[in-house]
Amino acid sequence: MVTSQLFTEMEQHLLEDDAPSVYLNQISKTRDFAQYPFSLLLRLKNTPQSPVHHPEGNVWNHTMLVVDEAARRKHESKDRTAFLWAALLHDIGKAETTRTRKGKITAYDHDKASAVRTREFLETFTEDKDLIRKVTGLVRWHMQILFVSRSMKFADIKGMKEDTDPEEIALLGLCDRMGRLHAEEATELEHVRQFMEKCESLDNN
Repeated sequence: MVTSQLFTEMEQHLLEDDAPSVYLNQISKTRDFAQYPFSLLLRLKNTPQSPVHHPEGNVWNHTMLVVDEAARRKHESKDRTAFLWAALLHDIGKAETTRTRKGKITAYDHDKASAVRTREFLETFTEDKDLIRKVTGLVRWHMQILFVSRSMKFADIKGMKEDTDPEEIALLGLCDRMGRLHAEEATELEHVRQFMEKCESLDNN
């Protein structure tokens, strides 16, 4: 089946390319990519983001930056396959959660919606339940690095730890934060430090 072959090719490029975005941008223009479930990713090209937080533009542009950042840091991950699929799919739910409220573009609960769509996407092609569980968990909790480091009401360290690995969340979260124009690595690494410190503090209490 053509779409299954495309899924396999995507995984190969995610794991092996220095900049998977080159391949992903190419296939995004093909007829096959317009088919479900790849269309769940394709619609990100028409999903806007706040120009304040995402000067790079739409969700697809951001995702390509995140994927390339993840490819550069994949050696730091405990499971490269799960990590790189999570990088690609982490915002797949933004298309359905993005709204403009009083002139402000928001995507509240996109982490939860993205987890649902991630499972839907992966289950179309694989029966590897462990992979699906890992990727879905990373996507579901990828915003925690921001929520926890800033002590926001959405922070849920306990729930996150029951579902996924905080160290992998820290790595994915770093790639997410670096996947935007004008990102400052020193600032984002400090967010990671604060995140891990608070996660460890919970363990010690």
